[in-house]
Amino acid sequence: MKRRLFVHTGLLLLIVILLPACQASPQPAMKGKKTIVMTYSILGSVVKDLVGDSANVVVLMPNGADPHEWEPSAKDIETLNRADLIVQNGIELEGGMQKTLEEARGRGVKFFTASEHITIRKVGAGEGIPTGDPDQTIGAEDPHLWTDPLVMKDVVAALAPQLKSDLAIDVDSRSSDLQNRLISLNDEISAMVSTLSWENRKLVTGHESMGYFAQRYGFKLVGAIIPSITSQAEVSAADLAALKKLIEENKVKAIFTELGTSPAVANAIGIETGVKVVELTTHSLPADGSYFTFERNMAEVIVDGLK
Repeated sequence: MKRRLFVHTGLLLLIVILLPACQASPQPAMKGKKTIVMTYSILGSVVKDLVGDSANVVVLMPNGADPHEWEPSAKDIETLNRADLIVQNGIELEGGMQKTLEEARGRGVKFFTASEHITIRKVGAGEGIPTGDPDQTIGAEDPHLWTDPLVMKDVVAALAPQLKSDLAIDVDSRSSDLQNRLISLNDEISAMVSTLSWENRKLVTGHESMGYFAQRYGFKLVGAIIPSITSQAEVSAADLAALKKLIEENKVKAIFTELGTSPAVANAIGIETGVKVVELTTHSLPADGSYFTFERNMAEVIVDGLK
């Protein structure tokens, strides 16, 4: 009995020693997966929901980075050039990456551009402050498409067939499920917004980033601290004076600051107009990495701030 116990113990010890070595080798299925490179986190979250485990999804920009100004490192450039598919927003949202993205396209990397598959919102008359900035002129294309769940639904519907044709990845079932969830999310946010009176649905934000949300849920875009679609634009004393006047004339209930907004400027406007300043997350995912949580949180902050 003792000898048998020794033999069994020895075999067990050998298995324990060899097991980690076996586990360290990647499985063939993992090696064979295609790599989809996303330019920024919010669009990346939706694509991860769509793809599941059928591909490796790599998000290039760190969560919370300003997509208008972030620039890739040498390692990021290599990741882009080795991608099987690059998914970008378009409409020059990825300003600091534009040259690198074009170089990857020139190398033959396949692309999916989300804004090519939606109805692009354009800046309308009476929105914000007429500064002469080309990003804010009437007719300028708005890149902030992720603030509308139904626009994201259109992106999902267009991406699924391209995944099948370009990468041989079939996500038809997941696409149908995700589109239904995005419709439900829109219904949920519509119900939240319905608790606000029409006269209180007036938005003043850090920059002109809430156009799609406003268009979907019936908000008026009164103005922005940085009166431009991009957060990199300059703001002048004349712009701020015009914004203060608009806030007072429209009896705005809250000023929403966001990524790229100067807290000092926002607070100064709030003090001078007697309007509360509320922080709004418009460009980064919450801790759980979910687009659905992101959109719910954003809607809740807006509704609570304007009640």
